[in-house]
Order: sequence, then C-alpha cells, then structure tokens
Amino acid sequence: MKIPFNKPFATGKELEYISQAIANGHLSGNGEFTQRCHASLEAAIGCQKAFLTHSCTAALEMAAILADIQPGDEVIMPSYTFVSTANAFVLRGGVPVFIDIRPDTLNIDESKIESAITAKTKAIVPVHYAGVGCEMDSIMEIAHLHDLLVIEDAAQGVGSAYKGRSLGSIGHLAAVSFHETKNVISGEGGALLVNHPGWIEQAEIIWEKGTNRNQFFRGLVDKYTWVDIGSSYLPSELNAAFLWAQLETAEAITQKRLLIWQQYHQAFADLEAKGKLKRPIIPDECQHNAHMYYILLPDINIRTALIEKLKICGVHAVFHYVPLHSSPAGRKYTRAQGDLSNTENVSSRLLRLPLWVSMTEYVVNQVIDLVYDTLV
Repeated sequence: MKIPFNKPFATGKELEYISQAIANGHLSGNGEFTQRCHASLEAAIGCQKAFLTHSCTAALEMAAILADIQPGDEVIMPSYTFVSTANAFVLRGGVPVFIDIRPDTLNIDESKIESAITAKTKAIVPVHYAGVGCEMDSIMEIAHLHDLLVIEDAAQGVGSAYKGRSLGSIGHLAAVSFHETKNVISGEGGALLVNHPGWIEQAEIIWEKGTNRNQFFRGLVDKYTWVDIGSSYLPSELNAAFLWAQLETAEAITQKRLLIWQQYHQAFADLEAKGKLKRPIIPDECQHNAHMYYILLPDINIRTALIEKLKICGVHAVFHYVPLHSSPAGRKYTRAQGDLSNTENVSSRLLRLPLWVSMTEYVVNQVIDLVYDTLV
C-alpha cells in the first residue's frame, strides 16, 4: 500500500485545452485562456480584477509593489505561514512583524494586531490557514481605523468564504495559489486579486514588466514603453489552458474534497473525545474548501512516532511550517511582537494527512485505521 500525501488531479480536459492554445498560435502570456481564467476568477470570487501570475509568490510580490512598501515599512502577519508571505515584503525593504495565531483556527490573532502597530506600519497580511477565513471584519475595522492596507494571503483559500464573501474579495489586495498541492491547480501558478479599483491600471503595468503594453494593444496609446517598475509575472498560455480546465470544475473538486475531509473529521471524533488528538475547528461564519485535513497531537514525540508508523505502512503524512520568526532569515529580516507560544506549540504538534480528489472511501479508511492503531 502506497498512499501519497498529494496526488495532482486532472479533469480530463487539460490536454485538449493545451492543444487549443498551441493551435491558437499564442503561447506567451495573456492570451485567450488567460482572459477566460481572469473572467472566471472575477465572477467566482467577486474581486474587482484578477491577474494570473506564475506563482502565488509572484502575486504577493506584485502586492508589495502596489502597496508601495518602502525600506523600513512594517507589515503585520503571522509567523506560522510559508516563507513567501514574508519574503515578498522583505524584497522591498519591508519588515515583517510577526504576531501569534489563534489556538482554534490557527489564523492570525486579530486581538493582537493593534499592539503591534507602530508609526511605521503599512499593512496587515492575514493568512487564511487551511482555507479557513481569518476574522476579516475585525481586521478590516482595525485597518480602517489606523489607515492600513490589508493584503489577504489566500493561497489556500480558493473556494472558501467568510460570512458569505469569498476569501480574496475582502482585503484591498489578495494572492491565491494554483500550485499542484492546492485544490485547483496549474502545476505552478497563482493570481493577484485587486479590490481597489484605483490600482487596476498600475497592477496591469507591473504585471507587464513595467510597461503600458496592454494599453497599446487596446489602442489607448500609439506605442508602449517602460512607465513603472514591474517584472515578468505572466504565466504562459499553456499554464492558463491547464488552469481553465480546473476552473470549469472547481466547485465539483471542492465538493469531493469536502466529502473526504468530513470522513476524516467524523472518524476522529472519538479520538478527540479520548484526548488523543484535536481536530480542526471551523467557525460558523466560515465556509471552508477542505484544502487540508490536519490533526493536532499531544506533543512532538507522539507526532514523530505517528509519522514513522504511517511511513512504514506506506502512508505519507507531513508536518507543516517551521515558524518564520525562528528561522535564520527570520532573525535577520523580521521581528516578533509579543508572545508567540501558540505558533510554536502548533508547529510542533500539527500533522497533515493525505487528501486528494481521487481518494476513495476505502483509502481514507486505511489512513484512519492506521492513526487509530498507533494512538489507541
């Protein structure tokens, strides 16, 4: 028995659409399939404008440029996140300021944001962990009160919502991911979502290497030239064609993942009642996308033993982030505000279990049985 942590899902139309892109004779960025993906994301998420990128990292970097992050500007975020969340701002000379996460959702603790605000604070970056929305009403209220920007790291949040609003549509800017480990994929890929109408034109210029090339193609200028900083953030049409096949069936993908997530969740209720583990907590106001199923073990030793037992039996289960504040680059480029004990505690106890669209009920039960065999 071999059960991988992730198995990329294909809908069956990816190669057909890639062939169409080749036949269209346009393989570089911003062709027909890119435009289809933009329209689909804008309609599904409700953002003002979407820009496909070659990664979520690229989308975050674009967000940092749009936010006009200058050397010394501070950006409040959780330490329990992927390195790109911080790196995008460090590249502009910004200083990530880490605060602790909530013990229930593992999202940024909104009650600790105001104590981290200084005269240098420019933005707040909530990370929607496991596709479960942060407490966005409170975060947006704090941002408004202190005249700060909100940039949602919704890398894991495609198909999720907070109080009926899609993740990525609430902050001023947002970034999503289509990496092969995400729900909807293009191998590598992402998108910048712009919810501030005044930034759409500048975002397009940054996206097109700092030129007004798209304005030229729309006949708005007689030639295109370098007008601002930017970079090569567009994915190829081949990636966009692959993504289009996924976006067409995104809702069905989410529903299938939710069934698997619920199978895990129901099965582990007894172990949670016995104090052997803790299950994910989903607040009533959050509609999640089953991006991952994780369990929290009592301590790192039990987690290590479970990982080893699963590995011996052919099941690949993995822990997650090493807190950024404890990393070498984190100590060099960032600072922590207050106690980060929840972050450190969760990092040592969390274990992610296999979850992919084509998992059968039988395969999920094999994982469940192995967890029971080890913990009981």
